[in-house]
Amino acid sequence: MSSSSTPPPPQGPVDATRVPRYGGPATFARLPHLDEVSRADVAVVGLPFDSGVSYRPGARFGPGHIRASSKLLRPYNPALGVSPFAAQQVADAGDLGLNPFDIGEALAQTETALTRLTEDGATVMALGGDHTLALPALRALAKQHGRLAVLHFDAHLDTWDTYFGAPYTHGTPFRRASEEGLLDLERCLHVGTRGPLYSEQDLEDDAVLGFQVVRADDYETDGVARAVERVRRRLGDGPVYVSVDIDVLDPAAAPGTGTPEAGGLTSRELLNTLRGLTGLHVVGADVVEVAPAYDHAEITGIAAAHVTYELLSVLAATRTGS
Repeated sequence: MSSSSTPPPPQGPVDATRVPRYGGPATFARLPHLDEVSRADVAVVGLPFDSGVSYRPGARFGPGHIRASSKLLRPYNPALGVSPFAAQQVADAGDLGLNPFDIGEALAQTETALTRLTEDGATVMALGGDHTLALPALRALAKQHGRLAVLHFDAHLDTWDTYFGAPYTHGTPFRRASEEGLLDLERCLHVGTRGPLYSEQDLEDDAVLGFQVVRADDYETDGVARAVERVRRRLGDGPVYVSVDIDVLDPAAAPGTGTPEAGGLTSRELLNTLRGLTGLHVVGADVVEVAPAYDHAEITGIAAAHVTYELLSVLAATRTGS
């Protein structure tokens, strides 16, 4: 192969030893913008939208908050032994301009934009925003990969049928995805669920839609290693979409979210579970439901930034065989 056909090395973050962390670009981890690189293996894209929430609003400001909280991230991940920004080109694609008054149009806008971002082989890492937009992400990726496994970290099932007669909300994306034939019903899993439900029927419906459950309480009795084992066994070898609602964390670790539930995971438990995904065929991911108005000292933003970093590291470790 001639040198002219060899792709340039990845362009990484601004050097924090030369530019103070509170300066430089306001991108995720101070990475280059998408239009500043010739290609992108991973595109970080913001979904500033919260018209589908059922309780506290504000997640439309989540992408900017996660980016602001990502400035302290460093280029080498010792837990996985990988440099996620050197092993792949990661670039920030900015925020989508989504219609805040028409959920249907926002779904279509998201699907179109993510289809365009991934058509050249880039993996999308989405920052939310509320969980409604996991549905168009799955629609876009299913066009390329067929039926997907969903690994869903959340306090809640998000497989309810409707709120107030509305079919598309942050509590319904995975029911709609299952009904639309986007999911591999033998390979989907919730992790971290807890708290009261409307009735036992919620769990019965959830199983029919294709999901098994690793409860937050299971971490107390079985530990992280057992949770990772169950996750990997359920997901298998096919394409996986990872969706992380930040409320999977206990409110002590993530107060800045719209529907907090007591008894959640610690950030350490979540990060270690994510590290266990190395080697799986992850084709896309999101980190959603960060609502900065309820955050304190960037606790939630920092947690979300580190979750994003670990997912990028998993992609890099899988790419390099680390």
